Amino acid sequence: MTLRIPKISIALAGSILFMGCGATALVSTPIENIDSTPLKISDLTDAEKKHWGHLDLVADTIPGMSVDKAYSEIIKNKKGDKVIVAVLDSGIDLKHEDIAEVLWTNKGEKPGNNKDDDNNGYIDDIHGYNFLGDSYNEQLEAARIVKLKLGDAATQAKAKALVDQKYAKAQQEIQRYTQIQQVVKDADAAIKKQLGKDSYTQKDLSGIKTEDAAMQQNIGILTQMLSYGESIDSVIEQMGQAVSYYNDQIEYNYNVDFDGRKAVGDDPYDITDTKYGNGNPQSSSEDESHGTHVAGIIAAKRGNGKGVDGVANNVEIMSIRAVPNGDEYDKDIALGIRYAVDNGAKIINGSFGKAFSPNAEWVYDAIKYAAANDVLFVHAAGNDGVDLDDPTNTNFPNDQTKNGPEISDNVITVGALSSDYGGEMLASFSNFGKVNVDVFAPGDAIYSSMPGDNYEFQGGTSMAAPAVAGVAALIRSYYPKLTASQVKHILMESGLAPQAKVVLGGDASKTSKFNDISTSGNIVNAYNALIMASKVSAGDITL
Repeated sequence: MTLRIPKISIALAGSILFMGCGATALVSTPIENIDSTPLKISDLTDAEKKHWGHLDLVADTIPGMSVDKAYSEIIKNKKGDKVIVAVLDSGIDLKHEDIAEVLWTNKGEKPGNNKDDDNNGYIDDIHGYNFLGDSYNEQLEAARIVKLKLGDAATQAKAKALVDQKYAKAQQEIQRYTQIQQVVKDADAAIKKQLGKDSYTQKDLSGIKTEDAAMQQNIGILTQMLSYGESIDSVIEQMGQAVSYYNDQIEYNYNVDFDGRKAVGDDPYDITDTKYGNGNPQSSSEDESHGTHVAGIIAAKRGNGKGVDGVANNVEIMSIRAVPNGDEYDKDIALGIRYAVDNGAKIINGSFGKAFSPNAEWVYDAIKYAAANDVLFVHAAGNDGVDLDDPTNTNFPNDQTKNGPEISDNVITVGALSSDYGGEMLASFSNFGKVNVDVFAPGDAIYSSMPGDNYEFQGGTSMAAPAVAGVAALIRSYYPKLTASQVKHILMESGLAPQAKVVLGGDASKTSKFNDISTSGNIVNAYNALIMASKVSAGDITL
């Protein structure tokens, strides 16, 4: 599931209840002891907020990936090879001003003639393929397990308990946010009447002198709300988004009677039933934004003065629409991976994940197929704020079972960082795990493209994975002889390795050393990665 967590949902969790309702020694970055880097004491500027993932820890005291430094000091005007990166996700806005110029185009296919011109098994797949057809809203896999009685008795019991719990919570959250939203609206109306104007600032609120208890409460409420958004209107809008988010859970995700697959017409539990979908992976609406945001992080056109700069140049984005508003089907992911491999992708970004995977072997086989064809698979670690090494916490697909040996050496799993270097550097929502998470990268409040030539901040390990996919694309562009396995290990071994303790899952009572919550213990660093890649390519370092 491409889980988009409402910003207000995290920020307000529990805060307004009063209303009743091994760093490498290769280069100068990192410095000899990265933990001596001073903490940033000033707020990020607007420019830094929109670009922080590209900044440098030493120069900017922000735990970015040193992308700007890599371009200014290493890449410069060098020409690299084109690299096809498949975005296995929701649909992408193929007409977006910052993405249209970097799309992969299948030159063997003639658009709109309803023929498979290149005989690859897919009709009119000009920029990729759409495995979802006309569907988008979907159940989570747990609801399907309950409905179809998939798996053994233990799996069914676990799925039913989860569905019952989450359905009830969604109902409570809708009521909670609706009540809070009304309280804020009422306070907003009262303050506007008091001030005699339609808009106001924090300074205006502070300037109101009153002995009226109700007015004092209104001022307190709105003062707190303004810490969650630039205006009260934006906070009210975020609350509306939270209500919609939980309403989707009730209507689709945890509704055992909902059938989102009916519009597709295939049997999603039959891997041999492959004649479905269509050649148009365009996002279906502005609400279907996840794939567009991910694509922009990887490869939004650099230097065009629009929106954002992607991490990578020399990239062609292949859009594979396979992840709905709910859990992806194992068949779609397996066939999507194979489509990407067969049509020239060298990197696949998978910003999705789910707790149950009835046909995980189909996906494992596809990952092995990608490995056999030298394709790197970059996967998001998930947004539950838990230790994935605990067998009760699962996030499919992964590259091993029960913390055992990897099934292949072409998968890199990515957790998310916030821009606050230090104890709160690990994003509160990010999963972690010494075995199951390989690296960390910027993933909290990332500014990127949205449908309709728009741009927005979003957070999740879904944003961290494409950041790493972008760095991988840089390596494969400028050092094309390196294998997927070598690129994976360069990304893991060339990063920055803070030793300090970080808060886990947003719970200040739970901390761990940063190097104990992933296999590498590192933050991905583009500058270091390119230097190590040059040395591996030259034979000076063996991986």
